[in-house]
Amino acid sequence: AASKLEVSMPVVVEVESGSTARIECNFYIPGNGSYTYINWSYIDRNNQVRLCRIAGSEILDENTDYKGRLSVGEDKALSISRVTVQDARTFVCQVEAGSHGVGENRTELHVYTVPGSPLPSPHGGILCSRLSLLPQIAQCMSRNSFPPPNITWHKNGEQLQPEEKMVKIPATLTRESSGLYTVSSTLFAHVTREDRNSLYHCTVHYWLRGQRHAVESRRVSVTVFYPAQHVKLQVVPSSALVKEGDDVKLVCEADGNPAPVFSFYKRELEDSWQDLTSLADTNSGVLNLHDVNKSSSGLYRCQTLDLDDMRQLEKDVELVVNYIEGVHVKMEPSSPLQEGDSVRLSCDAHSPVALAYQWRDEKGRKVAEGNQLFLSNLTFESSSNFSCKVIAPSVPGLEQSKQVAVAVQGKPRIVAISSPLYVRQDEVVNLTCKAIAFPRPSVRWNVNGTAHEYVENQHIASNLTVRVNHDLLRAGAMCRVSNALGVSEKHIQLLDQKTPESKGVIIVAIIVCILVVAVLGSVIYFLHKKGKIPCGRAGKQDITKPEARKDKIVVEVKSDKLSEEAGLLQGANGEKRPAADQVGQSVVHCPS
Repeated sequence: AASKLEVSMPVVVEVESGSTARIECNFYIPGNGSYTYINWSYIDRNNQVRLCRIAGSEILDENTDYKGRLSVGEDKALSISRVTVQDARTFVCQVEAGSHGVGENRTELHVYTVPGSPLPSPHGGILCSRLSLLPQIAQCMSRNSFPPPNITWHKNGEQLQPEEKMVKIPATLTRESSGLYTVSSTLFAHVTREDRNSLYHCTVHYWLRGQRHAVESRRVSVTVFYPAQHVKLQVVPSSALVKEGDDVKLVCEADGNPAPVFSFYKRELEDSWQDLTSLADTNSGVLNLHDVNKSSSGLYRCQTLDLDDMRQLEKDVELVVNYIEGVHVKMEPSSPLQEGDSVRLSCDAHSPVALAYQWRDEKGRKVAEGNQLFLSNLTFESSSNFSCKVIAPSVPGLEQSKQVAVAVQGKPRIVAISSPLYVRQDEVVNLTCKAIAFPRPSVRWNVNGTAHEYVENQHIASNLTVRVNHDLLRAGAMCRVSNALGVSEKHIQLLDQKTPESKGVIIVAIIVCILVVAVLGSVIYFLHKKGKIPCGRAGKQDITKPEARKDKIVVEVKSDKLSEEAGLLQGANGEKRPAADQVGQSVVHCPS
């Protein structure tokens, strides 16, 4: 056990600015004695300044600088609220215990302010690796921190260290009126063209409560200027796919920064060069060629000039404009074609690339492939316009077509007429005659009327509007089609179409006749079954004589249609009688 008064305090108390600092003061009095007073003070420039005096739980003689911010807990610990960086000093706790004397101890209060996020500022000047002086890359600043932080620099994630002629990192420290510090750090470093994609950032390191903390800035890039070493010239789209009518770009690219000045040329005859720079965008290095043709093919050159060292680079490219020309169709034989003939069509064209051939009809349907088309047994219907389509498979969209007419000549052939045609007297009707021929024929009618002609390919159709009369019904109409190679004609027959009333009378008369004959046949059959009509081998009875026996039946049938009665009254053995004999008598043969 201690034999004298002892006071114990923490060596250091760390607190963040704006919070409350709590400083403990523990003491031991021998014999469990009590204290009389506790005096708190702080050291200012080697002078001890009284802060307050504590008797019991009351604070006496409070220092005006801390008035309203001090409080004492039950354990006699001193609390200071709303701590500022000016509170960072040494505090002394002195205990008076009567006969046991006076004891004291001290604590150093550390106040921290967390620095704000660092703000890197990339340098906007020209960075050139050929300069002997190290160029400035960026500057980093951290404001309002306490105590002063430390700043480090990083390139692509790796920390940079000062190195002679390569890296230099000077820093400045400024104490503000608030007591906080502002730290500024500037990075100077050697750069090359490879650093055009490098990313730099700074990190602020500070201590808080005995631990080290860090805040990183955003990544920044720098602009590195360097001369071009290589130049590239290309055709867009690819030269192999360029065809006549296309718009083409010649794109020139150089790996210098800033981009050099571009110039464009095309080689002419005798190794002379045509200057095309006026047609190009010299800043972007693009030469636009619109609606190119065969003459646009050739060797093109791009030249670059670096204004820094006047160094010149150049690159050539060959432009090939694909084309199809001279499409020609040959027909064998070339003489006029007749029906039944055969013909061979041959197609040819010129191009720097391989060609394919297709044949299509008037409706665009593909009928054959290859450069030849053979047509046999030609007819008028075969006459058509055929087209030879020439395609370059290796160059999409490159194609040409040539059309040829295959005309089959011959005298007209009438293919359709409106015959026979049922008409009525005084009715207005249309007579139609359709023919096919080449050369184009003319159509003539032998009757008067209003004619309308319609022509489609080798077909011609004529519609004649006429009023039906007796002569037209009797003679009909004649359609005559002719051209330089011959004449064809056909007759149109007109038939009288009965009225519905007359048709009805005829039908009723036929039905009545059929019923009368049916009844007569039934009566004869009934009498025969009853034995009223005797049958002999002679098989003949005169039923027209006035003095007939009572068992004889006389039947008289009169009709305008003798042939029908004769057919109905023929003998059972199939024997027929002349119509004159059958009018006055009926002969019935009965089986013996």
